[in-house]
This record gives sequence, structure tokens and C-alpha cells, in this order.
Amino acid sequence: MPQSPAFRPLAFRGALIPAVVLALGAPAAVAVQSTAALAADEAEDAATDDGPAAGTLMLRGQGIAESLPAVRLGTDMDVTVTGQVARVRVTQAFRNTSGKWMEAHYLYPLPQDGAVDSLKMVVGQRVIVGHVQPREKARETYEAAKASGRKAGLVEQQRPNMFTTMVANVGPGETVLIAIEYQAPVTQANGTFSLRLPLVVGPRYTPPHTLTSAPAVEDANAVTAAPVLDPKVGSGLNPTSISVRLAPGFDVANLISRYHKVNITGPLDDRTVRLAESVPADRDFVLEWRSASADPTLGLFAQHTDKGDFVMASVTPPADLSNLPTPPREMVFVIDNSGSMGGDSMDEAKASLIHALGTLRPQDHFNVIRFDDTMTRLFDHSVAATPDQVALAKRFAESLEARGGTEMLPALKAALEDAGTGGGADALRQIVFLTDGEISNEREMMAAIGADGGRSHVFMVGIGSAPNDYLMERMSTFGGGVYTHVGTPAEVAAKMMPLIDVLSHPAMRDLSVRVEGGTLDLTPARLPDVYAGRPLVLVGRTGHLAGTLTVSGTIGGKRWERRVDLASALPSPAIEKLWAHRRITDIEADRALGQMEDAQADAEVERIGMESGLVTSRTSLVAVDETPSRPAGARLTREELPINLPAGWDFDTLFGHDAVQSRVGSDDLSAMQAQALDLPQTATGFVGMVGKGLALLLAGLAGFALLLRRRTA
Repeated sequence: MPQSPAFRPLAFRGALIPAVVLALGAPAAVAVQSTAALAADEAEDAATDDGPAAGTLMLRGQGIAESLPAVRLGTDMDVTVTGQVARVRVTQAFRNTSGKWMEAHYLYPLPQDGAVDSLKMVVGQRVIVGHVQPREKARETYEAAKASGRKAGLVEQQRPNMFTTMVANVGPGETVLIAIEYQAPVTQANGTFSLRLPLVVGPRYTPPHTLTSAPAVEDANAVTAAPVLDPKVGSGLNPTSISVRLAPGFDVANLISRYHKVNITGPLDDRTVRLAESVPADRDFVLEWRSASADPTLGLFAQHTDKGDFVMASVTPPADLSNLPTPPREMVFVIDNSGSMGGDSMDEAKASLIHALGTLRPQDHFNVIRFDDTMTRLFDHSVAATPDQVALAKRFAESLEARGGTEMLPALKAALEDAGTGGGADALRQIVFLTDGEISNEREMMAAIGADGGRSHVFMVGIGSAPNDYLMERMSTFGGGVYTHVGTPAEVAAKMMPLIDVLSHPAMRDLSVRVEGGTLDLTPARLPDVYAGRPLVLVGRTGHLAGTLTVSGTIGGKRWERRVDLASALPSPAIEKLWAHRRITDIEADRALGQMEDAQADAEVERIGMESGLVTSRTSLVAVDETPSRPAGARLTREELPINLPAGWDFDTLFGHDAVQSRVGSDDLSAMQAQALDLPQTATGFVGMVGKGLALLLAGLAGFALLLRRRTA
């Protein structure tokens, strides 16, 4: 992350991406150029935009927005939960408040297990339906439409939980709606169901050693390009409204919204939850509920399509493992004290660590590693958990302050090396990693865990209002652990106690799945360890759904088995997309572990994305209005829409008071400075515009459906 002034010598060890583009002047002067498309795009900007003086270079990377954007963004999320699957429509309204023709770019999060399959663009009374195309072709389609003055929308995946929407040729005073739809499974743990809707992307740190090629620089730019709004400029940026229809198939009890005030109406088996008021997109929305009757132990759903039958089975192991012996543990705690942890996040991480240290037993061994862009081991190797050593570790935790960059990889490798040096051969080796995960080199982290060969179990504790769930989920899955999120200081005890219980008992190991009387192409391909109260969710594809699914394994050395009659599955319209998304996740796991070459992985991901109509790393959704709207000769201004600082983050710790004027450390870039944004200062009346835009969307969709009926009649 960008550093405080005290750490300025380290400020550009990856904190800002050394990729620059020429705002005005010859493309040959560009020091680092990501792609030919980017160069062409910037050349068009140079010819059509009122920009800096000729020859000025603008740093393309994460910076500070010191004024409000010309294109205002409002978002509405409409969610329907049926059974254990959520269907979500995200409507983004882009309103151009300026007198210029604008192109807007917005970097935003979605659930890391969400399958994005629909894009509609609403222009006036017209609804333009998007189509999935291979990534390069979709970008070419968008760029051609932009150059010709036509309105166009493009949705690209940068990470499984991070997407970019681009909208071209929004005229002065116009509003263009982009409606994206996705579906995602509802998570379950210890009888509690949870729906998480990410609302903001936390600023990402890019380690300098990863910038080894033009594609690497382009990728780093893609996940770090959005400027962050200085909270002193104003609040309420990117207002969001949310409505959830909750129909899980049983009466709902203990329904709570973790971080937002909501209004709840409707019967127990069909509840409607709405935000009490529009909120800025600065922290994730989390809704939790339980069954009013006995906790469900099995969820079985199926979908019949022309591509075959798809089934999703959620199998929960026994919740009470108190009668099983608890082996001695060797626990290595890793805590992130980088700049992005400033504010509430650092308090939450320290409190969580201190809470976990207090549960150590005399027979356990432990160590503590802290990291920013440097690293410190409290002990050379794991030591016995004596009262004196535990007290020392607590004092060490209390002394930590947030500063510096987020170099996670050395800390992870040190923890993996340390595990196994104490506690004896029979010790249960566990790594507890407390971080917000705001880095761009997720693949390296997963590869490091894969290289450990399952010797250690990795448990991720996501800290703060908007952690990188994709990294957390993948690291815990690869490491045979679980992921826990601590969103506020008040949650520390409530969230850490269930994790400590998981850490104290063995997982269900040696898992196997078989189907009698039928066949299933199941995902995940690698069955994870499963812990008490946390279900194993399997998704399968078959030509004909029949037979019995049997899941078996061992818990504490004892055999465990559960059988499911596949014919008893309840109908669901969402399983096909989830299976395709899960299959892509398997491919990306093979890539990260070095078991599949990039070219082969790309080809498979593209094939599945095109076949299933999903946005992936190799496929995008693009929509083009065939009617040109920007007059010939009118200039087009591109704007990277700023994101909010996630709630609880400390702006001054993260950036420093003069971060926008920081110099790039590279010799080639030493004279270049980030340019302050020159944007309008007004921000009024946008929530009403969102409401009007949604009405247009619904009217447009109705007209579109009528048009389809006429054409097929």
C-alpha cells in the first residue's frame, strides 16, 4: 500500500505502478506501455481531450481523487435468495454532470464465487443486450464502437472478485444504465447462512518483483488504477441501495444485517430486507439468518438443461466433536501491520491475535510473525506456550502500528518454514493469518501454500470492512483451513471463538465421493478438509441424474459417511452456472499450482466461459448501441471513477498527506508526478436519478420482452 511520509524511501517499492501513458505527445515517449489497445486509446484521448500541456506524462496507477468526479455513479442491488443460491442484479447508473462527452471506468467488487452471466445497457428507452465474447474481441468491439461515437458498455474480470465496467460516449447531462446479473451460493457455517455483497475494492499493493513484463504491468494497472477519494473532499460517493428477497425454503430466524441498518417485512419464509437509507459504497453488506426449526444438514438441488443435468449437494458433518481428543498444536500467527491496516483494521487484528494467544495450552507451541514491507519473527522458531512467552507475545501484538507496504509472500513462506520446528511429530500444525489481503499477487500466495504439500493448515482471518475475499477463500482452501471475517472491533470475540473451536478439533480428512447407479463430473476436483458445522458443497454434471451420492471420510481416526438419494433433489434454476464457475476455479487452481500451463488454462477457461455465457478471465460481456450519438469532431474525455476509502481505514496512514505528489523511484520515471484530477465540485440529487433510471430499466426490459415475443410469434 502507499506509505506514510516516515516510510517515503520505501514508498515506490510497488506502491504505485510504474506504467505511464502519454497524455499529449508522441507515443514513442511512453516509458512503459501495457498494450497496443491502451496506446491507441490514449492517442485518441490526446486528440480529443483537453488535457495537460503537450509532452506531459500522467502516472497511471492508484492515486488520490482530490475533487468529485464529472461522472457520478449510483448503484442499486436487487437480490433474490432461493434455497441456497442468490440471484443478484446490479444496476449501475452513470450520470454525466459535465458539458463534455465522457467515457467512464469503474473498478468494483463482486463475490469471488459469483457467476456473472448477463449485461444490459439502457439508453433512453432502448435496452441493448450484451453478449459474451472472447476477452480481446470484446475489447476490440468496445473500442470500435467508442471510436465511432456509439454508446457501448464493457464488463471485464480482473480477478474473480474484481470487475471493471467501462461506458463510452455518455453525453452531457445523460444517464446510462448498466445492469449486470450474477448468481452465487449462500455460505453456511454452524447452522448460520450468510449472504455477502461486496461494495468497495480496497486499494491494492503490488510487490515490485512481480512487474517483470508488459502483461504483468498491465495486470497490476487493471487492479490498482482506480483513484481513492480523499474523505476530506466529501462523503456519500457512489451511493448504493439494496433490496433482498429471502425465500430459503424454511422459516427464517435470527435475521440480522451485520453492518447496515435495514427494514424487514414479510412472512418468515419469504422476508424482504431493504437498506433503511441509501449508503455510500464503503463497506461490504452482510446478511445472516438461521432456520427457525432444526438446523438443515443437507441441501440438495438440481437443474435439468439441454446440456445435461446439474446437481448441488451440501453435506454437513457432525457439529459436536467435543468427545474427540485434541492433539497438541503448533500455531504460527501472522499479522499484517501494513499501511492499509491503519485505523479500525489494526485494532481488530491486534485484538483477534491477543484473543487467540489467550487460548493456547501448555502443550502447544507457537510463534508470531508481523509484516509490512519488512518482517519480524517474535522467536527464531516456535516455542512452548508458557505463560511468560504468551505474555511477551501479547505485549508484542499491542506494540504494533500500521505502516509500510504489504509484502505478504515472505511472511507466508516464513510461517510455512517455521511450522514443524516445535511441538513434536504428532503436533497439529496450523497457521493463522490476519490481514485484509489487499495485494495483487494472489497467485504467488496460492503457489506457496501448494508447495507446502499439506504439511500445514492455513486459516485466514479477513480484517476490516472490505477484505480481499478471493485471496482469503483460496488460501484457506489450498491450505486445508477455513476463512473467518472480523469486520468491526466489536465482533472480535464473537468471530474468533468459533474459529478457536475449529482450531481445537481435527478436520474431516481423507474425503472421498462416489456415485452408485449413475455418474457425476464433480467439482471441486480437490476435496478440501471439512470442519465441524461447515458443509462440503459439491456441484456435479451428468447426462441423467440418478443414483446415490456417498460422501465418506475420517474424523479423529473414526470413519464417517453420509448417503444422499439424488432423485430427492429440489429444482433450482441456478446450478448450471455454478458448476461452470466451479470448474473454472479448478482450472485456475491447477494453473496456480503449476499443474497446467497458462495457454492450456486460458483455452479451457475461454471455452467454458463461451459455452456457459459467463464473464471470466478470458471472456467479457459487451453491449453496443448501433446508433451513433457523439457528434463527429466532439471530444471524448476518459475518467477513472474514484472509489471510496473502505470504512475504518485511515487515509493519512495509507497515503500520507503528500502522497499525490510522490515521485517514482525508477530512474526512467524520476521526473514524473501524478496529476491532480480537475473535476467538478458539485454532487446533488443523485439518488432520485437512480430511481428514475431503474424505472427506465424496467420499462425498457418490458419493451424488450415484448419485442422478443413479436419476433418469435
